[in-house]
Amino acid sequence: MKSLKFAPGDQLQPQFAVAVRKNVYDYFTTNGISPKGNVALYLQSLVMFSALIIPFIILLVYPVSLGMGLMLVILMGIGTAGIGMCVMHDAAHGSYSKHEWINTLLAGTMYVLGSNVLNWKIQHNVLHHTFTNINDYDQDIASRGPIRLSDHAPLKKMHRYQHIHAFFFYGLMTMFKLARDFTQLLEYNRSGYTQQQKLNPTKEYVRMLVVKVIYFLVMIGLPMLLTPFTWWQVLLGFAIMHFVTGLILGTVFQMAHVVEGVDQPVPTSEGIIENDWIVHELQTTCNFAMNNLFLNWYVGGLNFQIEHHLFPHVCHIHYRKIAPIVRETALAYGLPYHVKPTFRDALRSHVKRLKALGRTPMVQMA
Repeated sequence: MKSLKFAPGDQLQPQFAVAVRKNVYDYFTTNGISPKGNVALYLQSLVMFSALIIPFIILLVYPVSLGMGLMLVILMGIGTAGIGMCVMHDAAHGSYSKHEWINTLLAGTMYVLGSNVLNWKIQHNVLHHTFTNINDYDQDIASRGPIRLSDHAPLKKMHRYQHIHAFFFYGLMTMFKLARDFTQLLEYNRSGYTQQQKLNPTKEYVRMLVVKVIYFLVMIGLPMLLTPFTWWQVLLGFAIMHFVTGLILGTVFQMAHVVEGVDQPVPTSEGIIENDWIVHELQTTCNFAMNNLFLNWYVGGLNFQIEHHLFPHVCHIHYRKIAPIVRETALAYGLPYHVKPTFRDALRSHVKRLKALGRTPMVQMA
């Protein structure tokens, strides 16, 4: 397993870590609020599930035209992304509910994307949240094929126009995961991450295979069996649904870390990041569109990535309230608090960063 050490750059950094945690948890204590989910979260979850399930039932039960079918699978893609951001994400972090069995149950909504919960927890909860924006450690910025997301990854000719083609490949993300899950789990087994989670690798492979077979039988088999659409139309609809889901998820997640102004630090030759971990998260993460209430609702608070990274066990429903506390504390200690004012600003910044990464030579690590 890969490991790094975080060493505070000065005495103020550990003091900030203590202060920001105290200030945020004082907010919950003073107001008598649970940091977990509430009724607003449950209603939000219901809407997201409905956006997937209702169109799917309509497709199976009623004869619809190709145009209407297209609209329904697009809505399913939007709903699937919403489930991933608003339900699965919180549950996998243990922040959806104070009851662990509910978190475990709803983390399983990852299977709605056809993917694997264990892989997600290792890639996202362990590697991304621990080693945010560190090349070769954070797999969310792993530069594979036509997309380069790190200054410290090799630059290839295919990257030159990635600011144009990257979004197409974001759309392929969840479809790629359908097959990639198997090799990824093999990597985690070899690296010891599966054992670290106290799980049996063989059982996890069997579970993954069974879940994926059921997923394909439901999402492809039932439409082929119950609808008048041809096999290729069903497969095309399935691909469109996944493309919409992948495009939304890929864009939202990358706009928090691959934008102008955030760091991509390099460990020393001794494997040390010269920052306290919580300061490292501030420097490698960016909020966006904090005043856009609809966006915040749909993306499950992922536009408040600073608060999420500092407090992953706090439900996203509270991020808008604790964000001013985090920001004021950070500024009081002279630390950065990165924000892109609007969605458009964040998207534009991400495109500019992609363009720079597609043309700037590799920065050698120390």
